[in-house]
Amino acid sequence: MTTTTLLRTGDRVLLTGDSITDWGRDRDQPDSPWGLGHGYAGIVAALAGARRPDLGLTFLNRGIGGNTTRQLRERWTADALDLEPTVVSILVGVNDTWRRYDAGTPTSVDEYEEHYRAILDATRERLDARLVLIEPFLLPVPPVEHAWREDLDPRIHVVRRLAGEVGATLVPADGLFAAAAARTSPERWAFDGVHPTPAGHGLLAEAWLDAVGLAAR
Repeated sequence: MTTTTLLRTGDRVLLTGDSITDWGRDRDQPDSPWGLGHGYAGIVAALAGARRPDLGLTFLNRGIGGNTTRQLRERWTADALDLEPTVVSILVGVNDTWRRYDAGTPTSVDEYEEHYRAILDATRERLDARLVLIEPFLLPVPPVEHAWREDLDPRIHVVRRLAGEVGATLVPADGLFAAAAARTSPERWAFDGVHPTPAGHGLLAEAWLDAVGLAAR
């Protein structure tokens, strides 16, 4: 008996965004299953392939560390549309917040939404792709990052709203990480509050698989 899933036979699944997706991917083998990195993207590909080998899925990772939504938008044609994926998964936003605090270059929530919406509009205009949107997330490691919530929380709400507008599958990562941190400690899941530990990448991968209907049985 097989499960009902968002994924279909022969899908090309693109996972993209910033360093959380990038996470060790091999740019010399961008289209190889060995080049997906050792973060949640690689885990998603491994477990999806193990759970539904009949689907013959192909996974691509085009995350780039440090990317903001503006930078992701600038490379969207070459690193997304031209690859002709049938499923597009996006995780971006924490750097839009981070650059406000470490570089003094804020991105307003309106600008964030403009860039994100342009990415989604371009995808829907050119591709018949199913969309998966992952909430940006943050844990208070170090405690100063508590103050970042005022900047990040509105971006999370933008992603939730856009997911509803375009009929995308939403991965509610921020609440997931907050709940996990409450059970143990923030450091167990994201060593600097932004970048997941191995356990955090596993947590995010399982949430992605659950959202698309490939949870472990």
